[in-house]
Amino acid sequence: MEAYKSEFIDFMVDSDVLKFGEFTLKSGRKSPFFMNAGAYVTGTQLRKLGEYYAKAIHDNYGLDFDVLFGPAYKGIPLSVATTMAISELYGKDIRYCSNRKEEKDHGDAGILLGSKIKDGDRVVIIEDVTTSGKSIEETFPIIRAQGRVEIKGLMVSLNRMERGKGEKSALEEIREKYGFQANAIVSMAEVVEYLHNKECGGRVVIDDTIKAAIDVYYEQYGAK
Repeated sequence: MEAYKSEFIDFMVDSDVLKFGEFTLKSGRKSPFFMNAGAYVTGTQLRKLGEYYAKAIHDNYGLDFDVLFGPAYKGIPLSVATTMAISELYGKDIRYCSNRKEEKDHGDAGILLGSKIKDGDRVVIIEDVTTSGKSIEETFPIIRAQGRVEIKGLMVSLNRMERGKGEKSALEEIREKYGFQANAIVSMAEVVEYLHNKECGGRVVIDDTIKAAIDVYYEQYGAK
């Protein structure tokens, strides 16, 4: 595993973003783990988060693109922090763009924040996590409506590796439906392998009991 991936797993746990126990998800599923990207709240956390995203985007898509699009609302700080990190780490200026939930009809009018998207732009989409692909259903037509645009791929922080609407993972469903790549900084398989019986911040967050609960969860909801 690349060093930045193991560092990112520690970072999620230290930031109280990735938790283990028993949680009821929006889907109604009872999950032994939960990720809440809204817990990144400090400047230091956002700076580091942007660096992890930047490294993962660099590894998966290179830097041959023009715009980083972060869907409202959580995608807005992600796109800003990551474009700054790409500039600092790689010396490449990428424009950031996000959407508004409601179109603005005065001042900086329109549905987009940040840079406009124009014909010929190559776009990478950035999100925290996706379990059903619903946000991409909303985001895809917004980007396409801006002109002849190439979507190079989607980057999320965690691949939950569970079924989306069908038997495959949400990321795999996105690849098949929209025809672009969908990747994550880390997968839950990498998280479990790295954290199982490992002391993190003075405690073991995935002991044998939690590991068994995760295994049972994936037997029921894991992607094929």
